[in-house]
Amino acid sequence: MSSSRTRSSESGSRVRVAAIQSTASTNVSENVDRTVEKIREAAQEGARLVCLQELFASRYFCQSEDHTQFDLAESIPGPISERLAALAKELGIVLVSSLFERRAPGLFHNTAVIFERDGSTAGVYRKMHIPDDPHYYEKFFFTPGDLGFQAFDTSVGKVGVCICWDQWYPEAARLTALRGAQFLIYPTAIGWLAEDKQEYGETQVSAWQTMMRSHAIANGVFVIAPNRVGVEDSIEFWGHSFVANPTGRMLAEADDARESTLLVDCDLDEIEFARTHWPFLRDRRIDAYGDIVKRFID
Repeated sequence: MSSSRTRSSESGSRVRVAAIQSTASTNVSENVDRTVEKIREAAQEGARLVCLQELFASRYFCQSEDHTQFDLAESIPGPISERLAALAKELGIVLVSSLFERRAPGLFHNTAVIFERDGSTAGVYRKMHIPDDPHYYEKFFFTPGDLGFQAFDTSVGKVGVCICWDQWYPEAARLTALRGAQFLIYPTAIGWLAEDKQEYGETQVSAWQTMMRSHAIANGVFVIAPNRVGVEDSIEFWGHSFVANPTGRMLAEADDARESTLLVDCDLDEIEFARTHWPFLRDRRIDAYGDIVKRFID
């Protein structure tokens, strides 16, 4: 396991978090088994909050509009979520997982479940912003979320989750932070298309990280972004999973080629420090933002 730490111990307001960056095969059972072992390793290293990448149990199946891929979905609770709940209880950790949810016949969501250390469900989030780009045909598979932007009380603090495409929207980050989130977690599946990498690759990664670091800064929260890595069909997932503190400083970052588990100690006292020195929440002009709910101001 490749790992990175920013501090060697945890006490008081410090929480050790893990962001797991992994490859995926076509074998769901193998993917889940490998991820379970990575979660165990992270817990053995002291992680109390463990975060998985988007749709970790399978390859990224949204690269074509293929009806057979709906067979990958499971109800929640279901076999994978129940296994993760039992693992969270066994290890005494908070676990953030991303699952392909079968809600009802013909109704599917891209869903994150937050498991508490006793195995209970602390919260559920359904991806709100659904992309439709070449090889990211998610509108074919996923119904937009209907649970809103939330932050959930857990034993490690208040955890907010958004998923991948949500990360480009400052409104999503702000509303999650205003619910009290201390950790803003983005399970992610983002990468390069072969024809784009040489010309746009570096710019795309920079834009992705800059956007999420801005959420950390503007809201005074920790941002955790576990991404996939490796080539799957038409996409080379670029890794670069990272953790940023409430001033946007990168505490740890994975590379673009290897599986990695980032282990980072997050001091929750930094939230108060950041928000009192950069009092963006204090100075918001909430009386002047009514037009934000319009599609465009003509």
